[in-house]
Amino acid sequence: MALKENPFALPEFDLPATNRGSVTREQFKNSFSILYFYPRDDTPGCTREAQDFRDHYQDFQRLGAQIWGISRDTLQKHEKFREKYALPFDLISDQEGVLCEALGVLKEKKLYGKLSIGIERSTFLVDPQAIVQQSWRRVKVDGHINHLLAALSQLQDIISD
Repeated sequence: MALKENPFALPEFDLPATNRGSVTREQFKNSFSILYFYPRDDTPGCTREAQDFRDHYQDFQRLGAQIWGISRDTLQKHEKFREKYALPFDLISDQEGVLCEALGVLKEKKLYGKLSIGIERSTFLVDPQAIVQQSWRRVKVDGHINHLLAALSQLQDIISD
């Protein structure tokens, strides 16, 4: 079964991340990666999503994939969020929205009648050549992990053929 989208190269970037100093596109090479974008640390939906990734971390590891969370929060806020929920993966800080903009996850949102630009919850499945093979937009947290694990397993089957 073929994937649904046209693959594209992950753009070049250099951003700060927890436990790593900075992260570049090169660090996405040589293993599969799940790059998930979320609006803000320590909000109900974002916390549930991070906990789902944490609780299924070993499943992703068994499939040879690393997980990266990304939002526009500061590195300090990421560190607190990561520690509070014992997240075993790193969080990338994209305060200027460079990678968010490049991957088209910044969207106009309306909250209490006010318009603002924020991150639309999105996930990208990246292969070991730093090619985005599949993406999910407007993600609903419930059940999303199962879709990702199935897609990762399918991609591995396709690549190994």
